Amino acid sequence: MFMNHSESYEQIREAIERLCADFPGEYWRKQDEKDRYPTEFVQALIDTGYLSVLIPEEYGGSGLDLKAACIILETIHKSGGNGAACHAQMYTMGTLLRHGSNTQKEQWLPGIADGSLRLQAFGVTEPSSGTDTTRITTTAVRDGDDYVINGQKIWTSRAEHSDLMLLLARTEDREAVNKPTKGLSVFLVNLKEAEKNSLTITPIETMINHATTSVFFDNLRVPADNLIGEEGEGFRYILDGMNAERILIAAECIGDARFLVNKASEYATEREVFGRPIGQNQGIQFPIAEAHVQTEAAALMVEKACSDFDSGKQCGTEANMAKLLASEASWKAADICMQTLGGFAFAQEYDVERKFRETRLYRIAPVSTNLILSHVGTHVLGMPKSF
Repeated sequence: MFMNHSESYEQIREAIERLCADFPGEYWRKQDEKDRYPTEFVQALIDTGYLSVLIPEEYGGSGLDLKAACIILETIHKSGGNGAACHAQMYTMGTLLRHGSNTQKEQWLPGIADGSLRLQAFGVTEPSSGTDTTRITTTAVRDGDDYVINGQKIWTSRAEHSDLMLLLARTEDREAVNKPTKGLSVFLVNLKEAEKNSLTITPIETMINHATTSVFFDNLRVPADNLIGEEGEGFRYILDGMNAERILIAAECIGDARFLVNKASEYATEREVFGRPIGQNQGIQFPIAEAHVQTEAAALMVEKACSDFDSGKQCGTEANMAKLLASEASWKAADICMQTLGGFAFAQEYDVERKFRETRLYRIAPVSTNLILSHVGTHVLGMPKSF
């Protein structure tokens, strides 16, 4: 059934649980084994309307808030799945909906909502800049009715499975602006209409199935009409997408943590060694309980960040803290689950080793734990910059 605006959060959660039941661990293991994009799962989310949850109703979406999107992704991960195959279509809305023109929304959003267009690629990170976004070197130079783009992006996940890319490029030299965050612009790039040899997408082999790539631009022409907002103000626009990204990924981490805590507690209750359940031993029981407590505390921070985002408040710090706490909680839960299951944790059929690998990513991406701590130390506590 296609979702509608009258659905409660709990109804959304229940509906996603039913949808995920059709995609059990065996399905995800096969995708992982073949390093394959989960096309069927993504299509199911499209068909039921859950992938267009943030798109306003007038453009064919559900017009719900970030909290609804968080519930969808958290439930996918709690069910043992992986929302990374499609989460970009949600967090890119933070930039497109808030800063795109009415014409751009009318042109692109209906196709994104009905699934005929996929907006899954978010082109920001570069090999030489890493998390220092102000130092990107990909350029966009105005030439008549187009911008000509040259440069490279890396860790651009799902570019091979996307029709559109939200791209950040420099339209003015860093040395020529009074602030390093100025002179950056955001474009909506139609990947399918790129001229031959102007765009090269190269897959990167990684330890997790994230469909990530390196993207090269060689005189790629993008219509000037595809510029989001004002030229040179893109860093400010992209922050709305980044804050949404961090909150949504934090929700995924909460789902992973709950999956792993449940897996560990169930196994500890059923597994008997020396004539008693191993969960009766405090050395097993207490770490699982501690992982649960840490998870639920992190979930409250995610809810706070999500509420601030939905109400239009400045929420960069809250988004960062939510992402840090949730990623640490999921990693702790993964480690405890591995320790609890022992040798069985390495068996693929338990889905623990897969989740162990998946949760490790989010202590690094989309922003590292150390950079979040630097943000808090500098911008919240007022200490000197450490870099």
